[in-house]
Amino acid sequence: MNKEGDDKVAWVNDNIESALIYDGFNDAIIGFSERMGRSPIVAYDRDKCIDILMERDGMTYEQADEYLEVNYIGAWVGEETPEFITLMSL
Repeated sequence: MNKEGDDKVAWVNDNIESALIYDGFNDAIIGFSERMGRSPIVAYDRDKCIDILMERDGMTYEQADEYLEVNYIGAWVGEETPEFITLMSL
């Protein structure tokens, strides 16, 4: 984790009440999401999370993709469950 990741977590903690932040993915935070009738939730760059798993844990792309899908994207931990955004590159 680098200073930018620490700064992102500090900002989230200061600005989003009851935010849920996943350990180890601070550098992948890209912002937050809002929708009518829902509290803001942390948004992660899905591809950056995969990169982190590959670099940190030595996974292949396929392993990291599956691990992220099963353990994070597919996990419901309440109303503050973060979301994962796939950025489009056209």
